[in-house]
Amino acid sequence: MALAGRRDGPLMLRGGGGGKPLSHGSRIAVAVAVGIALGCVCAFLYPDGLFRPSASALQWSRHGEVWDAGRSAKQSTLVDSTACESSGRVTNLESQLASLERKNAELRRQINELSMKLQLAGQGKDETLYKAGPFGTVKALRTNPTVMPDESVNSRLAKILGEVAVKKELIVALANSNVREMLEVWFTNIKRVGVPNFLVVALDDNIESFCKSNGVLVYRRDPDEGIDNIAKTGGNHAVSGLKFRVLREFLQLGYSILLSDIDIIFLRNPFDHLYRDSDVESMSDGHNNMTAYGFNDVFDEPSMGWARYAHTMRIWVYNSGFFYIRPTIPSIELLDRVADRLSHEKAWDQAVFNEELFFPSHPGYEGLYASRRTMDIYLFMNSKVLFKTVRKDAQLKKLKPVIVHLNYHPDKLDRMKAVIEFYVNGKQDALQRFPDGSE
Repeated sequence: MALAGRRDGPLMLRGGGGGKPLSHGSRIAVAVAVGIALGCVCAFLYPDGLFRPSASALQWSRHGEVWDAGRSAKQSTLVDSTACESSGRVTNLESQLASLERKNAELRRQINELSMKLQLAGQGKDETLYKAGPFGTVKALRTNPTVMPDESVNSRLAKILGEVAVKKELIVALANSNVREMLEVWFTNIKRVGVPNFLVVALDDNIESFCKSNGVLVYRRDPDEGIDNIAKTGGNHAVSGLKFRVLREFLQLGYSILLSDIDIIFLRNPFDHLYRDSDVESMSDGHNNMTAYGFNDVFDEPSMGWARYAHTMRIWVYNSGFFYIRPTIPSIELLDRVADRLSHEKAWDQAVFNEELFFPSHPGYEGLYASRRTMDIYLFMNSKVLFKTVRKDAQLKKLKPVIVHLNYHPDKLDRMKAVIEFYVNGKQDALQRFPDGSE
């Protein structure tokens, strides 16, 4: 059947057999059916509507806010989703950044080592290995590469060091029976602060037995007539000079050594306060910032008239009784130089130690090119700093040093016990009865 257009007369339904006027109810039903049919056709052909409005037409302003009536609910959902995704991305990026920073630090370390190896390989050659960077960016290498460990040097010592060392580091002290009582104070305080990596090199049978009976790891060298004669009967200075020969094997085995005299009280773990950026890191005999770290000392010679003033550089010596030494070629050369001179000269080992470290090359002499660092004098404290300055200063007395070295005073044991009373047991007047210097 077909729909006829509207005429002046009533709506007719035409069929094969003529037309018949529709009733009022039928006309309404037909109109509804037609409307539904047209709606379905339009929905299919124009899914977005017959008249698609522009974005600006959908938005309107209310109290200064922009509102999209058709998208408000969807945008709310998108905002929440986007916020979660952004937070996740930020966390992921932070993790990646931290990982890259760690890798970058490791790469810098490797670059430093490789650069040093290139420098060493290029010694004596004419070719230029590096180009200088922009002004203010150039820095020399400060940390020499370590030697390749050679266990064939002393397999017995290598086994001991493998058991006691922590991160290839340990405290080492030489002792004979002359310092037995001080040695007990020394290792008792190392144990008290919780330092496990220390070793005593026994220079005689009595010290070896004494250490073993007190649960202290001890190493006894193989017989050596040149060393053993000094070890058994020598005084403090003579025994102190032996360490430069004894320590060589430790460095050849690839270990960094914190060499310690026996007249030292440990109050904190020293390995927590080292920089490890130099061949030798030593405590100073200086008693203030100037003397410990260096100063410009002006020498006055009036007879020179206009040129009467001459500038000199001065620094108090390093203490050869407490220093950290890394297993590098310059470090081993230092030990060799000092040991060789002490075998031929009647000299104080500390004086020779400093001369080899500090004297520059000059006609007839080739200096040692070892990097060095001075330890903080209030952390690694000598007894002059303690008794002349610190004990008299209310603020400095509150500081707790890492070690105290009783190097400036002959009554060592008595003062060692007083240091323990003051810093460990809290007895505030424990240091007062001593003079600044020796009586």
